[in-house]
Amino acid sequence: MSDEDDRSPEDALRDMLRDMLAGNAELDPQRLAGAAGLPSDPASIQQLITQLQGALRGNPDGSINWDLALQQGRQLAMSGSVEAPPGQVSALQQAFHVAELWLDEATGVGALTQTPALLSRGEWVKRTMPLWTQLAEPVANSIADSLTKVMQEQAPEELQGMLANAGQMVRAVGGTLFAMQLGQVVGQLSTEVVSGGDIGIPLLEDGQAALLPQNVAVFGEGLDIGDDQVGLYLAVRELAHARLFRHAKWLRLQVITAITEFARGIRIDTERLEDVASSFDPANPEELREVLASGALIPPKTEAQEAALARLETQLALIEGWVDVVTAAATSRLPKADAVAETVRRRRAAGGPAESAFATLVGLELRPRRLREAAAMWQQVTDAVGAAKRDELWSHPDLQPEAADIDDPQRLIAKLNGTAPADPELDALDRALEDLLNDDSGDRPTEE
Repeated sequence: MSDEDDRSPEDALRDMLRDMLAGNAELDPQRLAGAAGLPSDPASIQQLITQLQGALRGNPDGSINWDLALQQGRQLAMSGSVEAPPGQVSALQQAFHVAELWLDEATGVGALTQTPALLSRGEWVKRTMPLWTQLAEPVANSIADSLTKVMQEQAPEELQGMLANAGQMVRAVGGTLFAMQLGQVVGQLSTEVVSGGDIGIPLLEDGQAALLPQNVAVFGEGLDIGDDQVGLYLAVRELAHARLFRHAKWLRLQVITAITEFARGIRIDTERLEDVASSFDPANPEELREVLASGALIPPKTEAQEAALARLETQLALIEGWVDVVTAAATSRLPKADAVAETVRRRRAAGGPAESAFATLVGLELRPRRLREAAAMWQQVTDAVGAAKRDELWSHPDLQPEAADIDDPQRLIAKLNGTAPADPELDALDRALEDLLNDDSGDRPTEE
């Protein structure tokens, strides 16, 4: 019996994939690099081949190696990273000190205990990647599971047994491609964000504020506003965001839980995936990337998901609206504060290319659609009851304003002032029901 006959089906499949990765089959490594979202230079191609071959050897349980996302993200972030000049570092450190004093006048939410950080793009990727992978993992697992299932169903009968036993290996390879693509997205994001809270969600640990000096400099280009004013405004805004999450200790967990629960509800369009699998050309793997990057595998949201998304968007709008109002009060001394604020709002509403890529990859946009309305509500509340009562609304999740309060701020103001209308008078049926319940609870008269 030849060695060829002694090989198990799993070994045969593994050898086949390795031949493809080595360029000894129809699959072109350069095209495969394109499918993973990587540059087509020889170094990137070799890195991809090494990672995929590692996936074939490791991850026997089919789990996703998220370390690849970190490696890809840091590599991209550091490729265009430059060290901040000492003058800018000193100016931003001083801006944080001034920002703390100004915020103390605008809000009773206490100061941070950790010193604000100035991060390079690579450091930002390293610190935020744990949360990015947490948000992406439910979708990655759903895609990997669906891909394995479709491959098994589409395979000819004589290959069914082989693929049934090699499913975990297929998951590992698919997961590797997904992780590397997520790394590319986060690496690109590192070139767009200016701070830890720039995209609205708490990417850094509680109580940590940070600015990215290189990106702050890029943000200020073309604004015709002094670098000192831009840096000070962004420092105030970042500290306000970090202060809020440290003050409302329940808020970070609530936001992250809402996002991950939404992501777990995402299901893959298996019919679309079957179409891709049945017509897949190994010589043109870019097709897989196009389908993944376009969000075509994620079907329209269900009613339950739409409701969950509406609640999440309301919460994110409340957070950023509060930050906007507090920042505006704290930076009232800055001559060009309004111009910087409007630039921040427009930039936040539009989002950057990498943020859009994350939205299609995971099926979730992180832009608060009602930011201006929420900020207007917070301003009306501040004018009516003062900053102290306004900030008390973050002391417990049950006190947090609702979407109806954004629609009608006077409703919330009346509640805070104790002037909300009393409950309507009970009609005869309600009174009878209340009497019956009181009788059942022990208020029935005793018999003599």
